Parts: sequence; structure tokens; C-alpha cells
Amino acid sequence: MNPMLDKIRELRDEIEKVSVSAKEEVEELRIKYISKKGLLGQLFNEFKDVPAELKKEVGQAINELKELAVNKINELKDSFEGNDQEMSGIDLTMPGEPMKLGSRHPLSIVKNEMIDIFTRLGFTIAEGPEIEDDWHVFSALNFPPEHPARDMQDTFFIEKNPDVLLRTHTSSVQIRVMEKTQPPIRAIFPGRVFRNEAISARSHCIFHQIEGLYVDENVSFADLKQTLLYFARELFGEKSQIRLRPSYFPFTEPSAEMDVSCSICGGTGCNVCKYTGWLEILGCGMVDPNVLEACNIDSKKYTGFAFGMGIERITMLKYGIKDIRHFFENDVRFLKQFESAN
Repeated sequence: MNPMLDKIRELRDEIEKVSVSAKEEVEELRIKYISKKGLLGQLFNEFKDVPAELKKEVGQAINELKELAVNKINELKDSFEGNDQEMSGIDLTMPGEPMKLGSRHPLSIVKNEMIDIFTRLGFTIAEGPEIEDDWHVFSALNFPPEHPARDMQDTFFIEKNPDVLLRTHTSSVQIRVMEKTQPPIRAIFPGRVFRNEAISARSHCIFHQIEGLYVDENVSFADLKQTLLYFARELFGEKSQIRLRPSYFPFTEPSAEMDVSCSICGGTGCNVCKYTGWLEILGCGMVDPNVLEACNIDSKKYTGFAFGMGIERITMLKYGIKDIRHFFENDVRFLKQFESAN
């Protein structure tokens, strides 16, 4: 037997048994067997040394081996191309597991709803700094020097003499707006405020407020009542009722606390409203003339009303939440309950 034929037979057996597990290996086989410098190329180079009487037999064997190698490599290549076609409908850049979308915080949901109600009444939105001075937080709002709100027990002071502090209410933004704008003024002031209070189920050292201000000629307490009635019915339902109880605030005169009929029991009495049928939600009143004069607004020509409420309290009443601390703990189990409210 000719050594050339033995080599061809060995390569035939090797090619018939070859297998691959990746598309890249097919290209390696092509280079190994049928490229110009591959094993078949070497056989063709050696063919010139084959004796004349064996050239026909060896030449036919080499051609059959080449055909076998080409068919085998094409077959392997087609198997991987078939898999690519099957995967063509899949986006391989997508994450392996679907990612859940987040949702807005319940405070943001209620705040945006409240803002929407007041903007329909023509109120604009104004914001101001959280780090304030004594004038904008206390003095311009008619707080006397000895007022307890100025004490460290209620206020976070950053510096003393002159006082720099974290604002205790968004009324400071009212002062900034009145200092720069002459009436008519109709604006709301949403924002975060800070008070030096013990954290419990009912209170927190950080919370959010929305305050409102309307200053113009001939503004009356009746305008205030009608505005707040509209707000309550838009937020809690068209059957809601309100009541105003006399109160005291340094920056309004007369002043009042406003209650809204309990939306849970319909005013008949339950544990949420402590069986009174009413829920306290905000403070309000007519802007004190001293506040207008401090902002260079003529109190003899203009009058106005102001109101303010805590967003946390409104949200707790709206959704029946009993612990204010839930709003700040970022517990997913709590937050996911409000996905449907977005």
C-alpha cells in the first residue's frame, strides 16, 4: 500500500469523526483541512512525487477527501446558522429578568393633586430656600421676640447673631413673594420644613407643607371660606363639609382652624375622627396688616387671606395611614401599595 493512500485514509477517518461545539471551531477546521496551507493543500503538494502508475488512484482519492472535507465543514456551518435564525427574534441586549418600574411616593401623589386643585383656581407656584434668616421666618410674620417658636426646642438654628436657621414653615416664601411683587398676588408654596420635635407616630422633625396666599383689593373671609370648601370637596369628595373654628396665629387676624367632615365614616363618627365626625386639616386666616406693611404693601388698600397645611397629615387622612414614620422609611412593602394611585 502506498504511504500517500494511507495518509488519505487516516484523514478521511479523522474528518468523518470530527465534531465542534462552537461556531468559531468550524473556521478553525476549515483552516486546518482545506485552506491553502492546510492538510489537503499539503497532499496536493506531495502529489507530484507519486509514481505515475498510482497518480490516477491517488488523485481520485484526494479529490474525494476534499469533497468530504468541504461537505463536512459546510454541514457544521449550516447547523450554527440555523441556530442564529432561531434566535433572531430575541433581543440579546435585554436583561435576563424583567425590571419592575418604580412609582411616585404617596406624599408626591397627594402634593401634586393638591397643587392641581389650586392651580385650577388661578394660584401660581412659588418656592424658596430651606435655609433662612430670622426676618423671613419670624420677624416679618409678626412673631414677637419672646415667641416660643424661636426657641431651640422648636427651631433648628445653624448660626446665631444673626440668626440662620432651617425654616419651620413655608410662610417664609410668602414674605419673599410679597417683598418682590405688588398685589394682586395669588400663589401657593409647597416645600419641606423642619422643626426640633421628637419623632413619633404623629410627628416628625422633617415634614412637608403647602401654604397659600391671596392678596388683592376687597379680599374677604368669605373668599377664604369658599376657596377652602372647593379644595376640600375636590380632594376628599363632593359631599365633604368644612367648619372653621376660631384660633390664633401671629401672622393672621382673624385666624381659624379648619376641619373637614370625616370621609371614612361620612361624619357619623369613627375611631379615625375620634367619633367627632370631623378631622382637623389646616390653619388659615386674614393676613395681619403688620405682615403686609412689613413687605411694603399698603394694608389700607389691600387685604388678603393665607392658609397652610401639612402634606403628611392630608396623606394620612386620605389613605388611613396611622404612622407618619412610614413616609421616611422607604419600605418597599409600604410604598408598593400606592402603585395604582399613580
